Amino acid sequence: MQITKAEMCDLPDILSLQKMAYQSEAELVGDYSITPLTQTLGGITEEFNCGTILKAVDNGEIVGSVRVRLCGNTSYIGRLMVKPQRQNQGIGTALLSAAEKIYPAARAELFTSDKSVKNLSLYIKNGYKEFKREPLNENVSFIFLEKYL
Repeated sequence: MQITKAEMCDLPDILSLQKMAYQSEAELVGDYSITPLTQTLGGITEEFNCGTILKAVDNGEIVGSVRVRLCGNTSYIGRLMVKPQRQNQGIGTALLSAAEKIYPAARAELFTSDKSVKNLSLYIKNGYKEFKREPLNENVSFIFLEKYL
């Protein structure tokens, strides 16, 4: 497996992977209108132009991706995803580690829902600590985590 910067031509495949990977998140929170499932090619193109998108490629197939953007002294990491059939093989950890190295920032920040126990476990295992919770609705909250690099 190789992790490299995505190119513009990779965006349709990454968007397709995103819609596949975020089905489980939508099920957890009971909402299939979450942004990762409704994002358009135009939306992901804007993110591509404002930061960095990494891709994990194995045997010519994109099996994971993550986005990173720098604002001040913080790297914001988002949309970490791995093809469902390839989860629990270290791909998410490798993408997270690569994302942390993209920008020379003192701090990295990300978030996930309080229902995403697997995501939280991955982030905590990799040194992230919760610093804030924000209710999304009466059933779900976002947990914001940070790591000083």
